[in-house]
Amino acid sequence: MSKKKNINIKKILKSFSKLNYRTISIVLIVVLLLSVFTSGFSLNGFSKNKVADNTVEFINNELLNGQGTASSGGITFEHGLYKLILDIDGRETETYVSTDGSLLFTQVIEISDGEEDSASSNVPAASNIPKTEKPEVELFVMSHCPYGTQAEKGMLPVVEQLGDTIDFKIKFVYYAMHGETELDEQMNQVCIMQEEPDKYNDYLACFLEEGDGEGCLNEMGINMANLMNCVASLDSEFSVSKNYEDENTWLSGRYPLFDIHKADNEKYGIGGSPSLVINGQSVSSGRSSAAYLANICAGFEVAPEECDVELSSDSPSPGFGYSGSGSNTAADCGV
Repeated sequence: MSKKKNINIKKILKSFSKLNYRTISIVLIVVLLLSVFTSGFSLNGFSKNKVADNTVEFINNELLNGQGTASSGGITFEHGLYKLILDIDGRETETYVSTDGSLLFTQVIEISDGEEDSASSNVPAASNIPKTEKPEVELFVMSHCPYGTQAEKGMLPVVEQLGDTIDFKIKFVYYAMHGETELDEQMNQVCIMQEEPDKYNDYLACFLEEGDGEGCLNEMGINMANLMNCVASLDSEFSVSKNYEDENTWLSGRYPLFDIHKADNEKYGIGGSPSLVINGQSVSSGRSSAAYLANICAGFEVAPEECDVELSSDSPSPGFGYSGSGSNTAADCGV
């Protein structure tokens, strides 16, 4: 990605102070017209094609890091940003980039018309979700990412409501941003899902309260002998500890790898936490229970009566704890 040029604000303000109001107005109108007729302009003079090339190079080198290949499928100017169509190993996706090429928006949520959603039936669902008899729902997170935990808190009531009508799984992003504690917790959670799946949702609800994994293991009565054996086996198979100790393997030299769900990360082009996949399709969604319910129910060939319930349209707060609420944000943990 290109580096932004430094802008001397004091110098600019000093220059403007010498102009009268009418002159400033004319200058601003000219700048606006230039922006409209050139489909936006770049502070560093980059053309949109150059921005596209730099963005694709950044995604390949820093995000995919050899785990897939991105190419440009075209770039246009929309909503004051460049809209870049990406082809990642045959899967098309959209992303947005600032006109100076310095900011990449990996996820965008369209703002509604201002009317507050009070029921799940009033929350718009994504239009590109494939339909199946029993939707497969995969939520990719990092266990200690505040936006991942926000998504999990919004998702759990939906999973409880829909029950066996969907195939739901928590999966983990292929790298960790929150140290060894995150690696250990994620191996524990994978093993709970494998060894005692009926206890996993209750364990996760407990963990999201304070992030006290050890306390929740005891509270849920998890079989510790089976858990330790499972973790040891996972660690050996996927080299979690080995990769953590060898910083040469870390993503961008900063983040240790967590390869347990690597194949699915590559399959869907997962870049950060949280990432939602429904029936094999990456989906942008609000993080309220109502938003998740609407999107998942859009994946049914015939929606069951469980989809008719009204769930909260308030997004949970990021991080641990169930008090308060957060914005319906697209923020995530990712490089």
